[in-house]
Amino acid sequence: MTLIFAITTAILAIAVIGLWMRLRKRTQHLTYIHQKISDILDQGTFERLLVFNSDEQVSQLLKDMNQLLDHAHRAKAGYANQEKEMRNMLSNISHDLKTPLTVVLGYSETLLHSPSVTDQERKIMTEKIQDKAQEVLRLIHSFFDLAKLESGDTELVLSRVNISELCRLKMLSFYEMLTNLGLHVELEIPDGDLFVQANEEALDRVLDNLITNGMKYGAEGKVLGLSLEYSTGGPVTLQIWDQGKGIPESEHSRVFERMYTLEDSRNRLYQGSGLGLTITKRLVERMGGSIHLHSVPHQRTVFSVILKAW
Repeated sequence: MTLIFAITTAILAIAVIGLWMRLRKRTQHLTYIHQKISDILDQGTFERLLVFNSDEQVSQLLKDMNQLLDHAHRAKAGYANQEKEMRNMLSNISHDLKTPLTVVLGYSETLLHSPSVTDQERKIMTEKIQDKAQEVLRLIHSFFDLAKLESGDTELVLSRVNISELCRLKMLSFYEMLTNLGLHVELEIPDGDLFVQANEEALDRVLDNLITNGMKYGAEGKVLGLSLEYSTGGPVTLQIWDQGKGIPESEHSRVFERMYTLEDSRNRLYQGSGLGLTITKRLVERMGGSIHLHSVPHQRTVFSVILKAW
């Protein structure tokens, strides 16, 4: 009986000691977690926590906390990027507003304070003021259009759109401007009409932006092309291309950013509001599609819009 009691007592003692050691180790682990979290909060770092294999529950807690830290790190990086982008956008908008307004003020002061201005000079200056005022208005409209798109306030109703006919009409509307620029037009549109799931007004604006972009920055290549491609069961691909100076490969991933500019002289490739391609991308995405860029300078710069067939 004494032997049994001794054995039982020993077993209980071992169990208690084991429990005490586990509790002590868990307390050490929790103290470590508390200290690391405090350091992370105080220092603003996102250092990961060491995962212990000896305690399954603590180990799972640490894994979950590391995932939370990863999420917080990505959120902070995204916020910092947006903040930088917003500062750049405001700086560029200020620049783009200041330039035409300076011209407007200059001509208006001349008209007000120079009585010797001839009627012909007055007419030219008035036209310049009108052009620059329209430029400011276009920039303001572009800024608010993008703001509405990104806030989700603008609802795009999708329907069955004849993209073949829309492309034909759009290129016809640009024909005189293209001819005046000395641009040869190459069209590749299938004989049968192609239909896509889209918003006709939004798609019309996408075409406007991409064709205008090609005219501005690809004119030296003397050709502007538009093609439509479709394979049974797949999407419809719209491509607008030119053979101009193109875009460096290192910049391809950034051309759709708000107010994107190259460092060289406020982006010689994308002068102006810097919002056209951003709005284009947002519109395409709101229609359930995607847009891509491929550019080999002086050979072929192509914007490809991929939309669901209807």
